[in-house]
Amino acid sequence: MPLYSFEGTVPRVADDAFIAPTAAIIGDVVVEAGASVWYGAIVRADFAPVVIRRGANVQDGAVLHGPPGVPTEVGPGATVAHNCVVHGAELGEECLVANGAVVLDGARIGARALLAAGSVLIAGGHVPDGMLAAGAPAVIKRPIVGTPSEFWVKANPGAYAELAQRHRLGIEPV
Repeated sequence: MPLYSFEGTVPRVADDAFIAPTAAIIGDVVVEAGASVWYGAIVRADFAPVVIRRGANVQDGAVLHGPPGVPTEVGPGATVAHNCVVHGAELGEECLVANGAVVLDGARIGARALLAAGSVLIAGGHVPDGMLAAGAPAVIKRPIVGTPSEFWVKANPGAYAELAQRHRLGIEPV
């Protein structure tokens, strides 16, 4: 597993979490049960802790970090999609940060909310529970209930939990 101690602080990873062999997990990081960190993702906790809660997934190429004293937390079942940056932010349960989005210092995304692909949630910004936000800077658009966004928010946690277990058992270097 690609785990690195930093100044004596060692990442803590649950036995059933999936950490891709090309990810990098550095310093004061906690990866809880059933969570996954995918190929090329970087989770660096040298200034402040990073916690990836149970069943959350941090997809390929994502970067999680934070400024001094501002922890980063990915809530239970939350999705940080491909090539996202989450920097000193709090992500709620089963929320979805879509491909290429950026979430900045002190921002919060509520439970089962969605930050659209390519959006930027500014420092201190907030997306309430169950809402869709989009744009750069991101603005609240509407509730996700009854929209195509609702499908992705509901489908991602289970789909990635199952896929992570397949990768845990099915990948081999060639």
